[in-house]
Amino acid sequence: MKAVETGNGARVMKNTGLDPERVSFDQIPIIDLEPMFSGDEAAKEKLAAELRKACTEVGFLYIKNHHVPQSVIDSTFDVAEDYFALPDETKMQNHVSKSKNNRGYAAMLEENTDPSARGDLHQSYDIALDVPAGDPDVLAGKVLYGPNQWPDAMPEFRKSLETYHAEMLKLSGNLLHAFALALDLEETYFDKMVDKPLATLRVLHYPPQYGEVDEKQIGIGAHSDYECFTILAQKEGISALQVLNASGDWIAADPIPGCFVVNVGDQMARWTNDLFASTVHRAINRSGKERYSIPFFFGPNYDTVVDALPSCVDEAHPAKYEPVTSGEYINGRFAATFAHYGEAQKEKV
Repeated sequence: MKAVETGNGARVMKNTGLDPERVSFDQIPIIDLEPMFSGDEAAKEKLAAELRKACTEVGFLYIKNHHVPQSVIDSTFDVAEDYFALPDETKMQNHVSKSKNNRGYAAMLEENTDPSARGDLHQSYDIALDVPAGDPDVLAGKVLYGPNQWPDAMPEFRKSLETYHAEMLKLSGNLLHAFALALDLEETYFDKMVDKPLATLRVLHYPPQYGEVDEKQIGIGAHSDYECFTILAQKEGISALQVLNASGDWIAADPIPGCFVVNVGDQMARWTNDLFASTVHRAINRSGKERYSIPFFFGPNYDTVVDALPSCVDEAHPAKYEPVTSGEYINGRFAATFAHYGEAQKEKV
């Protein structure tokens, strides 16, 4: 068996091959988010129970009726394709090494999510909450807060990504309310902790892999996400995402029309004392087509202390993790994953 190191410890894979087990989609549940918009309290209670079951048993789910306009999603995919088709020298003008806040372009193999592998076969562009350089938190050295950088010649790229980011912030607020209810907390319990969130949007391009695939170099290596949760848009008809189940088998998480994929991240796992599962996943693009995806990583404010929630500890279940601030935790994970990130922080000091 193989172990994958994550920020919350090692996870075991039973099968080290590259083929997922193809099972019916009901293995990864579909949650209807409409009650969080309609305000129907009975429906919210049902939703909370379904969400709790999905997060404890699977750690991954699909959400439908999310209220994000399809036009916003389509536009972001379109500009991502246009951007990644640019010459490498043009994209490198906005390389992440020019940002101290991990914003901008990263080339193929520059990210390595699985420490045992040799780099991920994708290129990416990252933005996050756009915080001016003169903001007190930026001046105080709280990396991860700061301004985004943008390609000068593509105003439509900036417009689409900023619009998508704003829609994701609204959706994340509703989804976090559902998480609170699922944890037997007041619906607004987390609100004061996410009024300046560490919320990162990425657009990703995965070239197809043909023939025999080296397990040490795939689209994105086996890993768990760092924040509270991730909201992922995938293009229809391209299978790549695989989820590691509790038995150590890889399960396909293919796109479903009208749905986002949502997965629990390490911070939510720590908050819930591992009641909610931060599930290991990977992506291997053997579709024969170019793959584009749009993940949005949502976490609490930089200074929020992530400690076991009161509804998740008792005498039989003491806290498993030491308290840590959101910024401290994410900084540590970024430094372990992005070679350029650690160097940028050294230069800052």
